[in-house]
Amino acid sequence: MMSKPDITLAVADAAVTDASVESTPSTAHRRSKEPVNGTLIAAVGLVVLFGGWALAVRYLNIPSYILPSPTAVWKALWSGLAVSPTDPLGYYLPLWGTLKNAAIGLAAGGGLGLVLGSLMAESRTIEKLLMPYAFALQSLPKVAIAPLVVIWFGFGDGSKIAIAGLLAFFPILINSFTGLRAVEPEKIDLMRSLSASRLETYRIVKLPSAAPYIFAGLDMAVVYALLGTIVAEFLGAQQGMGVVITQAQAVTDVAGVFAALVILGAFGILLHGIVRGLEQRIVHWGRGRK
Repeated sequence: MMSKPDITLAVADAAVTDASVESTPSTAHRRSKEPVNGTLIAAVGLVVLFGGWALAVRYLNIPSYILPSPTAVWKALWSGLAVSPTDPLGYYLPLWGTLKNAAIGLAAGGGLGLVLGSLMAESRTIEKLLMPYAFALQSLPKVAIAPLVVIWFGFGDGSKIAIAGLLAFFPILINSFTGLRAVEPEKIDLMRSLSASRLETYRIVKLPSAAPYIFAGLDMAVVYALLGTIVAEFLGAQQGMGVVITQAQAVTDVAGVFAALVILGAFGILLHGIVRGLEQRIVHWGRGRK
């Protein structure tokens, strides 16, 4: 029987050999150019978008209460940013409240999804017991059950965290389950031949192999958690970006609504970039496949 360090080294040697075959200087050079090309394409698309927007508003005579000009949106955006971070009329405090609740909901829902996804992948009985209810929960319209969550958890942060966790739960659940079930049987047989325990097989082989799937689910869950928090704030809150949007709509401040949407969109892109950056740092053995 091999010791735990021997098991880890044996599996690591197999993974390094596999990665070294697929990682070549040409692929490394191509990957180094991809971020630059992607940034350039995104910048060109942004210029085309705002240019077309400005031309449409100007030459099609679109009323500002329907579609404000980019200049009006920028002024509304700057008026909420060029203030003290503690100013209640600025965007900083509402944004912090929204992001805080979304992060807590993501941690709670994502952690539960990973645990249940792992249990279902390890046990057919647990899969048959929980999977139908997971799909039933996912099929429910979240807008319809959001008022119930607000009634159960109140108008404070609890309802925002609950809805954020509810939306973040399913993507990580299904992706972790799929990734753990997609592990190559040869790797499982190798661990069995080394007399590894079930927990060692999960920690050394299954979880690292499923990491790309888990990060793909996390990429979606981050956005869903932010969306769930905003939806909960629409239904009733004292602070948050959802409240900012609702207040701007009440006074027909369409430019203010667009400014809040721009902030949320920018943070959606930022959170996506953070998840991708973490994936590239953690899932280093899969870089040669991308």
